[in-house]
Amino acid sequence: MSKIRKLYYFDKKSTEEMISLLNNNASDNYLDHLMFNPFILFHHLLPLKLKFLPESFVLKDENELKSLITVAPLKSNPPKVEIQKLLFQENSLVDAAELVQYAVSRYKAMGAASVIVKVDDYLPELATMFISKCGFSQISDEKLWKINNFPETPYDKKSFRSFKNSDSKTVAEIYNDTLLPHFRPLLSKNCIEFQESFFKGLSYYNDYKYIAEDEKTKNIIGYISIKSSDEENYIIDIIHTNWVDTDVNSLLHFAADKIKKRKKRFAIYVKSKKYTCCGEKYEEQFKQNGYECVQNQIVLTNSSARVLKDTAKSGKFTVLDTFLPTNGIPT
Repeated sequence: MSKIRKLYYFDKKSTEEMISLLNNNASDNYLDHLMFNPFILFHHLLPLKLKFLPESFVLKDENELKSLITVAPLKSNPPKVEIQKLLFQENSLVDAAELVQYAVSRYKAMGAASVIVKVDDYLPELATMFISKCGFSQISDEKLWKINNFPETPYDKKSFRSFKNSDSKTVAEIYNDTLLPHFRPLLSKNCIEFQESFFKGLSYYNDYKYIAEDEKTKNIIGYISIKSSDEENYIIDIIHTNWVDTDVNSLLHFAADKIKKRKKRFAIYVKSKKYTCCGEKYEEQFKQNGYECVQNQIVLTNSSARVLKDTAKSGKFTVLDTFLPTNGIPT
């Protein structure tokens, strides 16, 4: 008989086979972070609005671990959560659906307005499971591009500075303005989601944030986030206002220079989001730059809100995971 419970440290051995299939240190570090974090013991007792760490649950049948799910709270109001990891045995979509349904019910009962998940487009059966069995709706898609070489686009260092929490309101307004209108009910953000958390040091990834300003007015025109879970692979996320003609290549060049100051060997990736007004423009620019699309994820949500339909392309374990490359880091 199957049972769902929290992930404990003594489950580590049972999860090694699943995690090893991902073939990267970042996932090992992620799992270690979940199990060894000293706050995780009481974190499950906190109300949703106070949660700051990912929480994991497992489905076990007698002594066999069948599937694992990790859900992370998003700093938002109303509260939202995101399914970050889902691992399950081959041809065990029933087990995966049961675990997802449990997680959705648990966090919805705690007050979550919506649950978000991103599924790789080469896993159509998994996307179908979320939609048909777990009540999710397809929104749009995101792409991740590997930057093989940077166009040497000049930029003025004086136009950039480090992010401050006082910038969060303006950044949130710029982000919401870039969303296509029919996606705003589900994907809009408030300033809390951009602010630095008091518990930032406990996160399993590092996030470096910067602001781009207009040289004359000093108004904020862009926001750059550089995330890394292993200090070897960096993902750049860019937001910039529609009202100022901004060269995305100059923003990427600035971000790359910041990474180069930290590491000599690294790989850089950048996101494009189809649900923003700049999404298609970014894709065209990245193709012209010769960037390689290494991941296309369908964005799904379980929420009472609805958006217009937007069509997206759609071992022993199936893995839903954030992007973690298996190739070596370039010199």
